[in-house]
Amino acid sequence: MCLVFVCDEDERVISRHPAPGACPYCGGMIQAMDVEKQWRLCFVPLYFNTKRKFYCTMCSRKLVVK
Repeated sequence: MCLVFVCDEDERVISRHPAPGACPYCGGMIQAMDVEKQWRLCFVPLYFNTKRKFYCTMCSRKLVVK
């Protein structure tokens, strides 16, 4: 008996726009990105989520909002 799981994770950028404030590391402009994440099992979507991520345009660091 052979059991094979075919899983796939797809991450796609939906939109980008400037966010208020400055980077605490370099003082550069912050950009907000809306990212859509989807997990699939044998081409059947199982999980779907949209998140907003922030990053600096000058030093390319990922910023975390607390």
